Amino acid sequence: MMIIGLTGGIGCGKTTVTDLFQQRSVPVVDADEIAHAVVQPNKPALASIAKSFGQQIINQAGGLDRDQLREIIFTSPEKKKILEDILHPIIFKTMYEQLDQYDAPYGIASIPLLFEGNKPHNFARILVIDCPESVQIERVKARDQLSDKIIGSIMNSQCSRSYRLAHADDTISNNGSLSTLENQVEKLHTSYLKMSAG
Repeated sequence: MMIIGLTGGIGCGKTTVTDLFQQRSVPVVDADEIAHAVVQPNKPALASIAKSFGQQIINQAGGLDRDQLREIIFTSPEKKKILEDILHPIIFKTMYEQLDQYDAPYGIASIPLLFEGNKPHNFARILVIDCPESVQIERVKARDQLSDKIIGSIMNSQCSRSYRLAHADDTISNNGSLSTLENQVEKLHTSYLKMSAG
């Protein structure tokens, strides 16, 4: 199976795009979903995080207090790196294992922070979902009700839009209509099917 690494900044519309690929029977695995799964109560990753960050990041139900952890890592690059060093190897291993279970010409690994941390990967192509930063901010405000300060720190912690675009094999521009987006997905889907057929 040919694996496409899909990425983009917060609020660029990665989920909308992966939904469109899934409608075309393309298997998609999502790093964020896996990251949520591996930090459930009694999972080894959660114990490692608590050991590094203290018991204050465990909520009353024994799970991860995401708000508490977000506050810690977005104000400290060093602590963010510690968290990534714990989670990323587990997430990548799980993604490859999940995609291995599908019999399909190609699959998509959706990874918001693909370029951050220079993680090695085995992707045939990198697909970047792009939109202007002003659109990102509007979407995140509407979706997550986060403050400008938190949105700003999240965006600053991610690589720049120009960096993503410079390192993309393929791009989808998501600042127009849904039909425009669908057309771009369909075009890439056809292209990926041809590539995977060799």
